[in-house]
Amino acid sequence: MRTYKALINNQLIDNGQWLEIINPTTLEVAGKVTALTADDINKAYSVARSAQQNWEEVELLQRIEVLKRFRNEIEKNKEEIAQIMSEEIAKGLKESLAEVERTIEIIDYTFEEAKRIDPLAMTGEGMGAKNKIGVFSRVAKGVVLAISPFNYPFNLALAKIIPALVMGNTVVFKPATAGSLVGAFMANLAINADLPKGIFNIVTGRGREVGDIITSNPEINMISFTGSVGVGNQIRKMGSSTDLVLELGGKDPALVLDDLNLEKYASEIVAGAYGYSGQRCTAIKRVLVPNKIADKLIPLIKAKVEALTVGSPQENANITAVIDEKSADFIQGLIDDAKAQGAVILTGDKREKNLMWPTLIDNVTVDMRVAWEEPFGPVLPILRIDSVEEMIEIANKSQFGLQASVFCQDISTAINVAKKIQTGTININSKSQRGPDCFPFLGIKDSGEGVQGIRESLLSMTRYRGIVVNY
Repeated sequence: MRTYKALINNQLIDNGQWLEIINPTTLEVAGKVTALTADDINKAYSVARSAQQNWEEVELLQRIEVLKRFRNEIEKNKEEIAQIMSEEIAKGLKESLAEVERTIEIIDYTFEEAKRIDPLAMTGEGMGAKNKIGVFSRVAKGVVLAISPFNYPFNLALAKIIPALVMGNTVVFKPATAGSLVGAFMANLAINADLPKGIFNIVTGRGREVGDIITSNPEINMISFTGSVGVGNQIRKMGSSTDLVLELGGKDPALVLDDLNLEKYASEIVAGAYGYSGQRCTAIKRVLVPNKIADKLIPLIKAKVEALTVGSPQENANITAVIDEKSADFIQGLIDDAKAQGAVILTGDKREKNLMWPTLIDNVTVDMRVAWEEPFGPVLPILRIDSVEEMIEIANKSQFGLQASVFCQDISTAINVAKKIQTGTININSKSQRGPDCFPFLGIKDSGEGVQGIRESLLSMTRYRGIVVNY
């Protein structure tokens, strides 16, 4: 059984208390991580604060060289990281390795982008203030709390940690419970890389027991969180004086406006809806399509869904077990509610514990829960809507506003519809997706707060400091 310890001040912490992590595929214990106490967590913040000023005073290029050692440890251990991830969250082994490799690319890009965060130099002459020159530089905010989700436990962790560290912040990192093995494994990499003491600390434990302690410490200058709407809104309430970047849920719609390339539309929709068993905030979670197009599009979608493989992540099946049985129960509840109200199950609606077959539901109406609630599982509802105006209205009525897709070969029509959809990003003729990672990534409404992306993360984790020379 894998056993990984928390990391505080570059020391592995074994307080004799452990949190077991369950393998979603076998429902057996995959490993255990340290279950920290409040005193342990407060110590992590204390050492992060003590180390921050010295770390920020290290020149940027030297900070990058230090962090490159950590990056190189990731590359040396990428197969092991992928294996842990596959066991811990039931993500296909090939997809897990791709996540690690993508993360290395993000780290490399971040190092280069950090070199281009140049100071802003200004004179006051435009306001009639002569003999003034101002230099406004980006400086670290201080101590950053980074909280990652279970579904991308490596990528979305390092996409927070590296920008924070490279700009001179120190980090307290809390992985999601499912994802803690991958998160705590980073402690070994940090020690092997000989990171300076206190700049990177990993705290693990039961969220329901230590969540408030982790997010309310007065040493925190910024919280970067990816996870559920409920926890995100709780952080909003607690962190009123703390800078926040929140990436929460989504109910991403796909609007199909014509029938000119239905094969491509169907491929994009299925890939967008069922990738990693639908456990993605950017997954396509509802299709809005006119009746006359639906009758031609749906058979294409159905055939592609039925071609998806179901099984083990070690065999790289398209559909693997969702993260736990509680999640499976919630997803099944959405399916059952739709059936009870007259929706038609085209394929799927089969389950073995928390392994759920990909389900496609036709004739979904706005009265059904699955039209509005985020399943975070392999379920796709189809709503037949003949009016483009009504499609836009339904898309915008959601509490979420992360992404959307518009499928249409007339680019003018597609752009005009996209401009009316209230989400952070609209994809034309493509599935909703997070990348490329150099693009800004954001959500509105209950989908988030602030902006991520490589450059945007560097900016969000810094503030301006102005020095004005009067001569």
